[in-house]
Amino acid sequence: MNAYRIVGTPQPQIDARDKVTGRARYTDDIRLPNCLHAAILRSPHASARIRAIDTARAAALPGVKAVLTGTDFERTFGVLPISKDEPALARERVRYVGEPVAAVAAETAALAAAALALITVDYAPTPPVLDARQALKPTDDPLHPELQRDNNLHKQVEQRFGDPEAGFAQASIVIEKRFTFPSVTHAFSEPHAVQVEIDGRGNLTVYSATQVPHYVHLALAEVLGIDEHRVRVIKPHLGGGFGGKSDPFPHEMIAAKLALVTGRNVRLRFSREDVFFSHHGRHPTQLTMKLGFHPAHGITALTGDFLIDGGAYGSFGVVTTYYNGVLLQGPYPVPNFAFRCRRMYTNKPMCGAMRGHGGVNPRFASEVLMDMAMVQSGLDPCQARIDLIHRENTLTINEFRITSVGLRRGLEEAMRRSGWREKYGKLPYGKGIGVACGFFISGSALPIHRNQQPASTVRLTVEFDGAVTVYSGAADIGQGSDTVLAMMAAEVLGVELGQVKVVAADTRLTPVDLGSYSSRVTFMAGNAARNAAIRMRRLLVAAACRLLALPEPVYPSPTAPADGFHQGGRAPDFDAEFLGANPDYRDGFAFADGRIRHLDSGKETGFLAAVHAAIEGPGILQTVGNYRPPKLGGSFKGAGAGLSPTYSFTAFIVEVSVDPDTGFVKVDKATCAHDCGFALNPLAVRGQIEGCFHMGMGQALMEEVLHFDGAVQNAGLLEYKIPSPFEQPEIDIVPSSSDESEGPFGAKEAGEGPLAPVIPAIANAIFDAVGVRLFELPLRPDRVLAAMRRAASR
Repeated sequence: MNAYRIVGTPQPQIDARDKVTGRARYTDDIRLPNCLHAAILRSPHASARIRAIDTARAAALPGVKAVLTGTDFERTFGVLPISKDEPALARERVRYVGEPVAAVAAETAALAAAALALITVDYAPTPPVLDARQALKPTDDPLHPELQRDNNLHKQVEQRFGDPEAGFAQASIVIEKRFTFPSVTHAFSEPHAVQVEIDGRGNLTVYSATQVPHYVHLALAEVLGIDEHRVRVIKPHLGGGFGGKSDPFPHEMIAAKLALVTGRNVRLRFSREDVFFSHHGRHPTQLTMKLGFHPAHGITALTGDFLIDGGAYGSFGVVTTYYNGVLLQGPYPVPNFAFRCRRMYTNKPMCGAMRGHGGVNPRFASEVLMDMAMVQSGLDPCQARIDLIHRENTLTINEFRITSVGLRRGLEEAMRRSGWREKYGKLPYGKGIGVACGFFISGSALPIHRNQQPASTVRLTVEFDGAVTVYSGAADIGQGSDTVLAMMAAEVLGVELGQVKVVAADTRLTPVDLGSYSSRVTFMAGNAARNAAIRMRRLLVAAACRLLALPEPVYPSPTAPADGFHQGGRAPDFDAEFLGANPDYRDGFAFADGRIRHLDSGKETGFLAAVHAAIEGPGILQTVGNYRPPKLGGSFKGAGAGLSPTYSFTAFIVEVSVDPDTGFVKVDKATCAHDCGFALNPLAVRGQIEGCFHMGMGQALMEEVLHFDGAVQNAGLLEYKIPSPFEQPEIDIVPSSSDESEGPFGAKEAGEGPLAPVIPAIANAIFDAVGVRLFELPLRPDRVLAAMRRAASR
């Protein structure tokens, strides 16, 4: 039973009405005065030296106010401090088709396009590196000679835990398979856009469709060579990101530089083709995975060798290289584990973070191998998974701390509601049912830039009229994090949700927050917002006590248990906590219906009266809350990768129909058990799960970015196929809650984890339907049909 007024109840997003009525302003909707239009000239070559660029005719065109080339930028940049390898405009060489080479600013968009046509570039094409295996070969002309390597390796990670060879010897079944995955892209609805406003003192306000305002702020100051205080970054409404807007980008640097050069406001919006050139999608992957399994002991050993194609620049690639391996440490114990992952530079648009970052492709491989092992063992693949799922309050072999686990109960209920026992292995030919599980982080425990700042900070104010405002640097990218932060404040302070306003993602007005990636916002910013509200509640309780002539409560200090597992609502660095589902703030007061009532005496005062009393002394009523993850992990190299305060667990049971004549796969129904702890906003959780399934189904059945000589061949949403609403099946979401003491009100992530098991669940259902296994995505009809014909000929 939900003991709260607001959290735990379905709430529409606070900006929902603005979005559906068209009042919401996205980056390109902003109308800055006296604005120049920017345009970017892109390379037609995947790999070439730049001998010369002639911009004279473009600069002389009436109405053109500035022309930039790579010589106008001295510094390269990147979201990770160890991979600042990308130029705003190419210098000396181009590394992919579509790389920015020059840029103009003109009075109109038509003039800007005309100016680009007048720029001539003298290229000397060089042999391109077009796949990861080619990139492994020795070369005397690497794409990034600054790394001083004789090939195009960007990052290599090797980790080993336990004794995999001994584990394979203990297994009754050992399976090794090779898997292939193409690149897929985010296909967000809003293309990249930026607008830059410059004032009379040369200060820049940058409006950008970004997931990481703070990192964009830092990158702009560094690349432009100006003081950080001269930059302000604002994220307006965002039309989807899914990781594809979680880097600083060249177009942001270009627009800002043009504003500085001209002293004029500048606007720039991508075409859909430009979005595909920019990419930053999921890495093309070739991997070999080996699984040892014993019916009585589960997984005995797991090893993997991953080769991932990173494209031309670093982006989040170092993190991806680690995540390909370390995120295999759940949802089941793996006592003996080893992996090698190599990320290669190639002459293609760069890959980066995409929903389920780094964990999606390896999860497909591991769950298909698990299914194969269970089938060979004669085990029920669903029940066997339930028996193997991690137990609460345990450590993985690489020292991930597993706190709460609700998936076991959830998957049992999903089995019942899906009719698994009645359907698995018993449906007519062409009909099948499959299952797979997943595991994901709730925010990274380590920051990208190593420092001692909190992971998230929130400032909260209450005005003289009772209005509550939450100031957070977190970026709402459509997932509804602004709504969650408002819910935190409203619940703690006993006010209605409409009384809370949120000011977010403005680097001048809001505290530092590291952005929307790694499923961190609801968990970390949510904790910070709740703590700020608890501190505000204390100020109002003190004021109410003065008005009612009552003694002020004494609050116990929080303690952190030595074993590192925080139970019963206790977590480090929190000034006040709840116990379980009991909304006990340890102050003896109830806040509700505009009143503050002392529970023992029954005395009460108005919320607004307490606000006036609290504000009398300082003249302002504000508090700050923050969140710092507890100290986690081991001391070995790379121990920080994948560390999280807690982890989500997911299972999907999927039913499919396979046409025996064409190989066409139709997903009929899905049943999901997702352990997100306590669902703060069940409506938003449902939306995230349905969105994850839609994206996972797309990667499973149809999505792939196609290249020829390095050039994207399907750079548009007519050619790059994603599922329509007509392909989306019914999704039954079953309760899978757990009591996560680290999370705000017991919550964990729900935005990325549900994606990874979708793809293997579909593949395992295809096996149940027609008896074939596929090891290459997407599971296109021609591949399914070919596998069926091979099976029939045996």
